[in-house]
Formats: sequence, structure tokens, C-alpha cells
Amino acid sequence: MRQRQEARKTVLEAALEMSERGLVVGTSGNISLRLNQRGEPQLIVITPTSRHYDTLRVNDIPIMDINGKNVEGRLKPSIETPLHIGIYKTRQDINAIIHTHSVFASAAAVAGLDIPVILEDQAALLGGEIRLAGYALSGTPEQVTNVLEALGNRNAVLLANHGAVGMGKTMRDAFTACELIEKTARIYLLAMAAGKVNKLPEKAKKIQEEFFEHKQHKD
Repeated sequence: MRQRQEARKTVLEAALEMSERGLVVGTSGNISLRLNQRGEPQLIVITPTSRHYDTLRVNDIPIMDINGKNVEGRLKPSIETPLHIGIYKTRQDINAIIHTHSVFASAAAVAGLDIPVILEDQAALLGGEIRLAGYALSGTPEQVTNVLEALGNRNAVLLANHGAVGMGKTMRDAFTACELIEKTARIYLLAMAAGKVNKLPEKAKKIQEEFFEHKQHKD
């Protein structure tokens, strides 16, 4: 029980920080954390739908099982809960997911752009390019399929005409991923406006992506 409450607190604190940093507006975006308790079914702690984060208390954060069945909480979970579940089921190395509507990442998504590997930290912490998932309505099976296809083994993906999703082994890792997605998108768009984009040299790209793989799968 204590672990569940701590997870709820972590999710709520991350949601408040996401809002305060301008990564979302109003009730948009969503955050989840996977709970792996030995000998017990996997649980997902996730923000509720259509609620301003500063009005929530710890006990307002819903807890679901890995198949989306309610375990604790009176509020309805995010409409994009299926997306979080799909990622957790596919990626055992991921324990935290944050979906944002940050400005530059959303601009790249509206422009229909994949972001190539242009920065060392992008390759080392996100795993390489940031690909664009095809458009789909929120909460639909099509959205899950499109995101998983674009995501691959990386920790970042853009959602066409929508926003971005960052993730990691911990909530801090996921938050860092979201900030790095926004930073990389901003730099990429500025470089394009300047008229020239130089991708990270292939040798450096390979070294940084190998670092990502080692870090991601290290116990």
C-alpha cells in the first residue's frame, strides 16, 4: 500500500512540474508510472482525464492493472491509457511515460517531420532519431499501433498534429526525455530556418547509441 501511495505522489508531482514548465496547457497531457511488485500483478499509476493538475490530491490518481482494469481511485484514467499500456507491454525496459504538448515538439509534429540525429545527448539519452507517428485519434487502437511502430527501441516519439511522448526507466528519466525532445526539436527547427542542418557524424552517432543501449538495459 505504501508503494502505491508513493507512486501516486510521484505521478502527481511530475504532472504539476510538467504544467509549471509549460509542457502542457490546462488539462492536456498525461503521465504514468509502472509498479512492479514481486509476486503481484503489474500495476499502472496514471493521471486522470480532464482534470487540472493543481486541483488533484494524491488519492485522486487512478491505479489500473496492466490490462486497464480499475484497481484504486474514483476518477477516470486518462483517455490515452491504452497508449501507456501498449508501451509497457511492448517495452519491459520502460517504467515511466510522459505525454506532453510542448511547443517546438508539437510544431515539428504539425510539420510532419522526423528529427534526425543531430545532437550527442539526443542519441545517448533518447536512442537516436525522433520519429513521427502517423495521426490517429487519442485513445484508439490505431494510435497505439502508430506510436509503437515509430517508437521502436528508442525513448521518444512525436505524435502527428498532437505532441510528443518521452519515457524512461524512472520518472526522472522520462522527464529528462521530454525536455530533451523539446530542446532537440527547437534546435532542429532553428537550424532548418537558418538553411542548413548538419547531422551528427556517423561514428559519434554509433558511440552514443551504444551508450544508450547499455544504459537502457543495465540492471
